[in-house]
Amino acid sequence: QVQLAESGGGLVQAGDSLRLSCAASGRTFSNSRMGWFRQAPGKEREFVAGIRWNGDSTYYGDSVKGRFTVSRDNAKNTVYLQMDSLKPEDTAVYYCAGGLSWGGTYDAASSYGYWGQGTQVTVSS
Repeated sequence: QVQLAESGGGLVQAGDSLRLSCAASGRTFSNSRMGWFRQAPGKEREFVAGIRWNGDSTYYGDSVKGRFTVSRDNAKNTVYLQMDSLKPEDTAVYYCAGGLSWGGTYDAASSYGYWGQGTQVTVSS
């Protein structure tokens, strides 16, 4: 069983940057695909970014490409989401997710078996 805990959310202005962290407990982290999703009030959960177990492949949702960067440090059992050039439409609760390294696609929530509690990101205009 892997447990995930996000941190780093907050209130920022448009154009600012934030870095989210997701700390994982459990021995399977280094073998897991990891992803970030977000959900704004009244909207469906949206894929933000994903990263392969060894970090050599990354994937992004269209709305964040070129602005967000996902990375991981398996020695620290942590995955990061660097968010630059933030926009008000990035306001949402951001969730970290982990799953098996095979099967499914990175942008599908069903590909992930464990989730964090989420961290709020609010971007003011």
